[in-house]
Amino acid sequence: MQIRSEQAGDIDAIHAVHAASFPSDGEARLVDALRAANRLSISLVGLLEGEVIGHVAFSPVTSFGGEIGLGLAPVAVRSEVRRRGFAERLMRAGLRECEQIGCGFVVVLGDPEYYRRFGFAPASQWGLKDEYGGGDAFQAMAIGEDRLPGAGLVCYAPEFAGLDPEDA
Repeated sequence: MQIRSEQAGDIDAIHAVHAASFPSDGEARLVDALRAANRLSISLVGLLEGEVIGHVAFSPVTSFGGEIGLGLAPVAVRSEVRRRGFAERLMRAGLRECEQIGCGFVVVLGDPEYYRRFGFAPASQWGLKDEYGGGDAFQAMAIGEDRLPGAGLVCYAPEFAGLDPEDA
């Protein structure tokens, strides 16, 4: 699998990957909305034989103290290539890019067991909480030096407010 930043010609394929990977097209519309608002800080595609088979997005989050980090969401790969490590490779490439651009921390709302392998831990252990009541599914990790924000609320980009929790 080749991994690179998204290009204009990838937009329809990225939408299709997310629309097919979730119960509705909510995640696909979220990526479109983040792109339209110029809030896709990192947007990587995975290519297999020249076709987009996966996508991972990172967009800005802001802590109560004003620190800016990135939120990982969404990540998806086409169903016919799942369980072959492509999502993991996309995520690791995205996290490396987070470090390269000097991002201090990344948060994610997702399965703690899955995201633990990447270095995420429940954000509550640092006194962080999310605006969606994610509990232990709301996780954080420092990128590089320990640069997690101070305790408090971490807010996602406004486009996330339009995502129905049933879509995720």
